[in-house]
Amino acid sequence: MSAVISACGRAGEWQLALEIMEEAQEWMGLKPDVVIFSACISACEKGGQWQKALALFDEMRQCGIEPNEVSFNALISACAQGGKWEIAMELL
Repeated sequence: MSAVISACGRAGEWQLALEIMEEAQEWMGLKPDVVIFSACISACEKGGQWQKALALFDEMRQCGIEPNEVSFNALISACAQGGKWEIAMELL
């Protein structure tokens, strides 16, 4: 599933990436892991959606999932692109 979400992100379809994650939870009972969350954060980053990327990052932590380098890098990049350097710096 992460490959499909990543492909959506590369195509600029960040909303579709998030829909896929949500539908996988609802219809298949799949719980997203760090790879899935990271792919969604990256899709939001590529779509210029820093606020959504930050919300996903927070949701991931609330679910008890520890972010990895990919998660942090995608979120830092999303915040930087959105001009939110102070948030990006806090993540370092």
